[in-house]
Formats: sequence, C-alpha cells, structure tokens
Amino acid sequence: MINKKINDAFNQQINEEIFSSYLYLSMATYFDNQGMTGFSHWFRLQAQEEMFHAMKFYHHIVERGGRVLLKAIQKPEINWESTLSVFKASLKHEQHISSCINDLMDLSTKEKDYASRSLLQWFVDEQVEEEASFTEIIDKLNLAGKQGQMLYMIDRELSARQAGINPFDSSQPEAE
Repeated sequence: MINKKINDAFNQQINEEIFSSYLYLSMATYFDNQGMTGFSHWFRLQAQEEMFHAMKFYHHIVERGGRVLLKAIQKPEINWESTLSVFKASLKHEQHISSCINDLMDLSTKEKDYASRSLLQWFVDEQVEEEASFTEIIDKLNLAGKQGQMLYMIDRELSARQAGINPFDSSQPEAE
C-alpha cells in the first residue's frame, strides 16, 4: 500500500505532467500559427510524452492501492517572442520538473518507499535526457540566429521526430 504522503505528492506530480503536456500543446499551436510545422510536430509529440509520464504516476498509484485525485490544470502561456524564447521557456520548465522529481526522490527516501524510488529513478534519468534535448535545440537556434534558411533546416529536422507511444499505456517503452 502506498503511503499518504507519497500518494499526495504523486497526485501533484500527475498535475505537473499534465500541465507539461498542455504547455507543449500550446507551444505546438504557436508554431502552427507561425507556419513552422516541424517545430509544431515536435511539440505535439512532446505533449504526448508528458501524458505518458503522467500515466506512469497514475498506474503506480493505482497498482499500490492508492487513489488518483485529479486537480485543475493551470492555463499555459500562448504567446512567445521567438522560436528561441519558446525553447528557453521549455528548458526552464523541464528544470522545474527535474526539481519536482528530485523532491519526490527525497521524499521516497525519507519514507523508505523503495518501490517509488525505483519508479523515480526512471524519471531522474528521463529528465537528464529531456534537459539535454532542449539544450541541444537551443544551441542550434543560437547558431542559426535569425537566418530563415537555418530555421527552416531545423524545422525540417524536428519534423522527423517519430511517434510511437500511446500516452495512456505506461507499460510501453518510450519512443525518442
């Protein structure tokens, strides 16, 4: 049985992950409105990935006899100054999520909840990948500057990202 402190904290993390999905979907719509379909595609897949993360917490709570309690989702930002500002905001958000995961790891250690620690280790590793992915794109955007041709090339590169997960089936391996 999952203890109440962990159950409550994981419910909060479900909210964080669903908000992440909502935020990235908002970023996708921003890029759709800019005619940058590769960037939009990339963020739509990122939104799906975040729902997958929420469902991993959901299934963990249910499997351990806890109760999932959904909360209101905050309204995401809808406008940004530039492509670069979107990715900088995304990286800042991922750093926030990393901090949340680290806090959950601390709590699971304090509560001696080793099953939750096992789940959370996956998220610790995932957050390293997430931050690296956003940082790599930011580096490319910094190199491109305002050159339309370079942005077009990055847009084409991001359009090649493959889907492959059902966000509501947390048993599936995550696609990159």
